[in-house]
Amino acid sequence: MDIDYPDIDIAPIIDHALLIPTATPEQVEKWCQEADQYKFATVCVPPVYVKQAAELLHSRVPKVCTVIGFPIGATTPTAKLYEAQEAVENGATELDVMIHLGGLKAGKTEELYQEIAQICEETGKTVKVILETTVLSDTEKRLAAEICMDAGAQFIKTSTGWNGGATIDDVRFLKKVTKGQVGIKASGGIRTIEQALDLVVAGATRLGTSRGPDLLRQRDNLEIKN
Repeated sequence: MDIDYPDIDIAPIIDHALLIPTATPEQVEKWCQEADQYKFATVCVPPVYVKQAAELLHSRVPKVCTVIGFPIGATTPTAKLYEAQEAVENGATELDVMIHLGGLKAGKTEELYQEIAQICEETGKTVKVILETTVLSDTEKRLAAEICMDAGAQFIKTSTGWNGGATIDDVRFLKKVTKGQVGIKASGGIRTIEQALDLVVAGATRLGTSRGPDLLRQRDNLEIKN
């Protein structure tokens, strides 16, 4: 196959995600082994498995990421903060926090700011805020991104993957809005290496996917034009 893509090594920017409801400890172990083998950025697991992942990846390259208020973001700010703090105590160094979409649509901007700012300040860890772009207007995406940047988030993340996934247009839009001030994590529905590379070219600096090893195998089959 002759594809005109830049020579991008995507392994170091992959969050190797295991966020299905039926995830087992055995799968967590497998995901951690793969993350270590391929030197992914992180393994992203539910909060209940953070301690296991942290033990398995101790002194390894991949970090441990988990999700907070996932997948709908409608838990209280107090509950989200506790969940984030407990995750950090158990070994998480990156937190993907779901915003309260209803609050955003209701115009509760100060509450959204305080929720994210408190998690950023109290944990001191890398916070990626999930916008769920598929259910937001461009005006809402812009507003949410600006609030999260002001609150101290290090990444804006497109999607949970439960309501559709990352699109090229959304990544480009977020890149324009953020102006390089924070990272952009594209997540949800990334099944092919072409999708992954297109998202990176569009501006994604992190990729959330459960198919990292398969994407790398697909990459090996591509002929890269220089």
